[in-house]
Amino acid sequence: MRKIKKGDDVIVIAGKDKGKRGTVLSIGEDRVVVQNINMIKRHTKGNPMRGTPGGIVEREAALHVSNVALFNTATGKGDRAGVKTLENGKRVRFFKSNGEVVDV
Repeated sequence: MRKIKKGDDVIVIAGKDKGKRGTVLSIGEDRVVVQNINMIKRHTKGNPMRGTPGGIVEREAALHVSNVALFNTATGKGDRAGVKTLENGKRVRFFKSNGEVVDV
């Protein structure tokens, strides 16, 4: 089970965007794309066959998963996540600092 999933609220803990919060848009092997974080400018060539204009496109680039942490709303800080099994056999993520369950 992954500790960070799509749709999670995360905080950047290292890099040029340290301290910023965002929502995970996609996740790969060891990289995550966070909404409005690590923005890059991409120079694209237009394609008249597809009707796409050329120009400079700004989009999010991927961050390494070790540079983000789950945002704990109770403490207001980034937190580590663990995985535990409930009595009914369901596996859920929880915050290591206060034991609160992330998945509901």
